[in-house]
Amino acid sequence: MKPHRLCMTHHLVLSYELHKKMEIYRPHKAYPVELAQFHSADYVEFLHRISPDTQHLFANELARYNLGEDCPVFENLFEFCQIYAGGTIDAARRLNNQLCDIAINWAGGLHHAKKCEASGFCYINDLVLGILELLKYHARVLYIDIDVHHGDGVEEAFYFTDRVMTVSFHKYGDLFFPGTGDVKDVGEREGKFYAINVPLKDGIDDTSFTRLFKTIISKVVETYLPGVIVLQCGADSLARDRLGCFNLSIDGHAECVRFVKKFNLPLLVTGGGGYTKENVARCWTVETGVLLDTELPNEIPDNEYIKYFAPEYSLKIPGGQIENLNSKSYISTIKMQVLENLRCIQHAPGVQMQEVPPDFYIPDFDEDEQNPDERMDQHTQDKHIQRDDEYYEGDNDNDHNMDVP
Repeated sequence: MKPHRLCMTHHLVLSYELHKKMEIYRPHKAYPVELAQFHSADYVEFLHRISPDTQHLFANELARYNLGEDCPVFENLFEFCQIYAGGTIDAARRLNNQLCDIAINWAGGLHHAKKCEASGFCYINDLVLGILELLKYHARVLYIDIDVHHGDGVEEAFYFTDRVMTVSFHKYGDLFFPGTGDVKDVGEREGKFYAINVPLKDGIDDTSFTRLFKTIISKVVETYLPGVIVLQCGADSLARDRLGCFNLSIDGHAECVRFVKKFNLPLLVTGGGGYTKENVARCWTVETGVLLDTELPNEIPDNEYIKYFAPEYSLKIPGGQIENLNSKSYISTIKMQVLENLRCIQHAPGVQMQEVPPDFYIPDFDEDEQNPDERMDQHTQDKHIQRDDEYYEGDNDNDHNMDVP
């Protein structure tokens, strides 16, 4: 069985010994009530209930919730959702409580999921849940998305509010999924001009992308004055991605992360798409290094998955050779439209902050409640294994002086 891209990323990060420069936490598994802070309770309940063995009994519900096709039902689907969503929620809480400046969840970034349905292999929108946590402490949250696909689920969730500004750089046109994200889509009602879309064509390269990114994000931060930034780092915008169509090198992609970090604002970083898994692992390892201010040697150290990086065994990948259909005039037109929309925002919106609602009570796992005469299967045992490089709340919490979790 081939390794998952997150396993490859994990082992690559370990091989460069980056784990020694940060604190690593095992997230809590998000409770259904937490997931229902954004998603409808009936949808959450159905995700909890459905399994590959029973899905044939629920044809109507599968259609209603858009499950199947590119959102298949698989074993332990709900637990998968609980873990990646819990990671983003926990990251947001650590930022809220000033326990770190930067929090990373490479398993998160599933930006297509909607309130009542799955979409594009996204079941629970962890980004929306994380942003809702951040809004408890911050008047304004900036969301930036560099996945090749439009961040439609996050944009839709906050389309009518000025508390969140969403900025998505993505491929648009040619019936490319999800088919949304025109530059003219700017938000509505109180959210008008607080949704920014940067629609791009095939083949955009490092120079064009990073120049446009820096120009727009600089103006966004200057105008909107966010208290915290959420950055979705989908790696399907890299050259040679199986589903992507851009020419970005890892250096070009990582330059966006480096630029956002320089604003010195609290930062929540997630993964996202990426379908050439060895390049996803390369990309997120480099970007972990960027967030730790650590330059990594290009030769990949030996690790469990080293054969997947053959034949060069190098960390960086160059840009692609797809024809760049983004002419200078097209890029200029998009840039001017976005900057003109930003000018419609006179100043950062004022928010009357209410009393901060408490974080959810998360009960601890109580070993005393386990029946010692009951045998646990291997899967259940695995859930309770603690690794030496993982840290927890309470007596083992050593994170108060950390920079990056």
